[in-house]
Amino acid sequence: MLSCEAEKGQSMNQIINMIIRQVMRQLINRGVSAGFDQASKIGKGKGAGMDEETKPQMTGAERRAQRQARQSMKAMRRISKF
Repeated sequence: MLSCEAEKGQSMNQIINMIIRQVMRQLINRGVSAGFDQASKIGKGKGAGMDEETKPQMTGAERRAQRQARQSMKAMRRISKF
């Protein structure tokens, strides 16, 4: 009788540990991803070290190309998270 109750307790313990491990893994992965996202934003501030006078003027085509490149990089980051 005692061994049966011990087995039930052990299996319940294994199930609880499995669920806790899964939740912790997800939380840690989210934290690491958020940390990398924040770290990648460093240096992307307005101007990124260049004044408006020293920054060369971009043409419309250059702006569109830059915007397209930014959007492509953002899409690749979204896809790589899965």
